[in-house]
Amino acid sequence: MAGLELITQTPEATERIGRRLAALLPGGAVVALFGDLATGKTCLVRGMAAHHAGGAPVHSPTFTLVNQYGADPVLYHLDLYRLGGPEELPDLGYEELFEPDGVCVVEWAERAGLLLPPKRLDVHLTHEGGDARRLVFDDRGVMPEGWERALQKANEDA
Repeated sequence: MAGLELITQTPEATERIGRRLAALLPGGAVVALFGDLATGKTCLVRGMAAHHAGGAPVHSPTFTLVNQYGADPVLYHLDLYRLGGPEELPDLGYEELFEPDGVCVVEWAERAGLLLPPKRLDVHLTHEGGDARRLVFDDRGVMPEGWERALQKANEDA
């Protein structure tokens, strides 16, 4: 498992990381986001969706639970904040979202528990004061070679 830690200084920088990340992810990839409220999860997803849908507005799907952006591949955005636990996830038909036709990003991934696929990218986000955010990426077998440098460069270009 390879890891990478980045500090972003602005919401726009976090979005830029999301756009670059989305360009690197292969179809069928699952990205699990972990972090408290206001740690930049939705900013990261907004960047990912901008890559997939060309700037369509992105909102956290807290009330709908799943949003979909773009095509070829589709970006599925799950927000599990309102779930009580993994036992509620099968009602969403989540298995279909972990398919090769799309990329699935899961906010509040800890609420999915063992239902997350073992092959995925985990991203842990923390608040570092002001607008700064720490993003720690833990590749569990989905990222292509050179992904760390590509994300570092996207952060340096901020």
